[in-house]
Amino acid sequence: MMGPGMMGFGTFGFFGMIISLLFSIAVIIGIVWLVVWAVRRAGGNNMALPGRSALPSAKEILQTRYARGEISREEYLSMLEDLH
Repeated sequence: MMGPGMMGFGTFGFFGMIISLLFSIAVIIGIVWLVVWAVRRAGGNNMALPGRSALPSAKEILQTRYARGEISREEYLSMLEDLH
């Protein structure tokens, strides 16, 4: 037989049930947040193609500098030869 104020919800009654529900929701939200954080951390912000570095190669940098007019054709060919 249940005592007064217990109403079938354990020692703390209805208040205990509410606290338990809030705690369960907090744990679920924490787990979801942890999974999202882990996926973002593992994936990073690297938008490179698979098998390709996110950083440009020396040849790509050289081509970009030549295209911008930062170096002359002779400098470009000389530096390109040094890379090979």
